[in-house]
Amino acid sequence: MKVSVAEADGRLADLVRRAETGDEVILTRQGRAAVRLVPVTAPQSVAERERIIMAVREAGRAKATPGPSAARSQDFLYDAEGLPR
Repeated sequence: MKVSVAEADGRLADLVRRAETGDEVILTRQGRAAVRLVPVTAPQSVAERERIIMAVREAGRAKATPGPSAARSQDFLYDAEGLPR
């Protein structure tokens, strides 16, 4: 996508967002290419994002330990008849 510098002045946030997602954004001055907006880091592929998500899930499963049932976690607040202590 080519955009004049004058037009880019009012659309900079949108142009930066598009460049971050991988779109090629070229700013022109007097009809000639002057500047190309590129992200600092290359966008991750869908497969790479899925790999990272799965790694985080596995790490969470490895750290999880069984504990008391949440259904009975506040029983200490009530007596045998179910009244507050």
